[in-house]
Amino acid sequence: MPYKDRSTGLVVFGILTIGLGCLSGLLVPMMLFGQAVAPANARTSFSTLLPGICIYVVLAVALIWLGIGSIKARRWARALLLIFSWSWLALGLFEMVAMAFIMPKVLANLPSTGTANHPAPPAAVMDVVMVVMFLVLGVVFVILPAIWTYFYNSRHVKATCEACDPVTRWTDACPLPVLAVCLWALFCVPMMLIMPLTCHGVAPFFGMFLTGAPGTLFYFALAALWAYAAWLLYQLDPRGWWLILIAMCVGMASGLVTFARHDVLEMYRLMDYPQAQIEQIQKTGLLEGDRMIWLMSFSALPFLGYLFFIKKYFRRKS
Repeated sequence: MPYKDRSTGLVVFGILTIGLGCLSGLLVPMMLFGQAVAPANARTSFSTLLPGICIYVVLAVALIWLGIGSIKARRWARALLLIFSWSWLALGLFEMVAMAFIMPKVLANLPSTGTANHPAPPAAVMDVVMVVMFLVLGVVFVILPAIWTYFYNSRHVKATCEACDPVTRWTDACPLPVLAVCLWALFCVPMMLIMPLTCHGVAPFFGMFLTGAPGTLFYFALAALWAYAAWLLYQLDPRGWWLILIAMCVGMASGLVTFARHDVLEMYRLMDYPQAQIEQIQKTGLLEGDRMIWLMSFSALPFLGYLFFIKKYFRRKS
């Protein structure tokens, strides 16, 4: 079919994507600087910061790499940027809904954190802060990813990349909705491997918290499971779909049983969080009672729904 050449647009969005990667990389020194200037009783250990640092570094490298691929009109770059923008938009919408419930609760509890030397700000100031915060989040997590999604989802962009890069790439061997789950599963692998360092091997497990060597082995087993599931999913093997579904259901059941019996703050203490941070979390009241259970349920439902959406792509083994 005839199409409009979008080479210029690919260059523009490639440059913008590289800019996003550079901004992600700048967040790492900003995190470290924030910890350096923070009061001693509010500082977080480096092991606690490690997951965030790894995420920002990986994101920076990936976005710069994808931006270069977009400038060169590579079909793999267009596919991966479409997955990235859809994921960015979905997570952004989820975060906006979550913040709509969480932020009023946090701001309502701020007066209880005020002191004589540092009184809590007036309610009118808090209202302005909330409006500004939601505007910024709306731009960063909804408007920008929607623009990226609209551009890279265009059939003209797809046709331009296929014309400029006629070679079949690895992203063509798997439907993009399934490839997205593969990439997310692979992303979980290094995160699981560093969890023993960041949280001292603490893991909820059917009514108890694993710690030390058992918790470390548990995270290593999860890393192997996600890696194997990602490979099966990429091969469109139905066993990969079932493995992901069962793992999510079992993990959900384990978390629900554990946090029905234990307070989540107990887990933070086992993870050696500073007492000042634990007290701040406790004052917000967000994790009191059964709120953690509801939060886990609310978070899992969209992922389960997406799994059933991609079920149609898996063929039976002959």
